[in-house]
Amino acid sequence: MDKLHLHGMVFFGHHGQRDEEASLGQRFEVDLDLTADLETPGGSDQLADTVDYVGVYHAVKAVVEGPRRRLLEALATDISDRVLAFDRVDAVVVRIRKPAAPLPGAVDYAGVEITRRRNLAAEKS
Repeated sequence: MDKLHLHGMVFFGHHGQRDEEASLGQRFEVDLDLTADLETPGGSDQLADTVDYVGVYHAVKAVVEGPRRRLLEALATDISDRVLAFDRVDAVVVRIRKPAAPLPGAVDYAGVEITRRRNLAAEKS
């Protein structure tokens, strides 16, 4: 299966367990790997035949800059749900990095990665 990549998206959000994270907010970095059949758009060269990654970007932005989630896992799940709602997206890998995670020592970032697939059986019924 083919893939579309949106890597290095950066947003400012108010997610985390601590009250300071909710009030002050911080930077979140998001990568997506979308699985989709890209054969048709490869031949047609038409946006209508593929996944509109501008729309995907705006969907991710709305989630990360939206209501507070306490866990990165919940934030990643919200993102995957929004992305899987796009036509032609069969699966998505969501990676979120939190460079300013409040940890008691030096670390580049805290992060999570999830993989979710469209439930094709449920859609057919």
